[in-house]
Amino acid sequence: MLTLRSVALFVLAALLEIGGAWLVWQGVREHRGWAWIGAGIVALGAYGFVATLQPDADFGRILAAYGGVFVAGSLAWGMVADGYRPDRYDVLGALVCLAGVAIIMYVPRDR
Repeated sequence: MLTLRSVALFVLAALLEIGGAWLVWQGVREHRGWAWIGAGIVALGAYGFVATLQPDADFGRILAAYGGVFVAGSLAWGMVADGYRPDRYDVLGALVCLAGVAIIMYVPRDR
């Protein structure tokens, strides 16, 4: 149950951070305006709180593992939001990152 909660929090964090960055990008680079930028800033701020909800208490571990989720999530976001088509090396790299997440977060440890 803790693993499922942790995975759900990583997905939520990715949606908030990647979505927030995308909204800021749209506001600035695509000239959509301050409302988009503001929504992005709010989403990025909310992302900062989500990591604190992870069951593991080690900040460095959480953020290191989240980096792998961010890589895979960014490619997925690009596919959905911008029509980006990753090549096989993008997919392979994302899978390697997600394997790293699994090792960092979910391999049993002696404590």
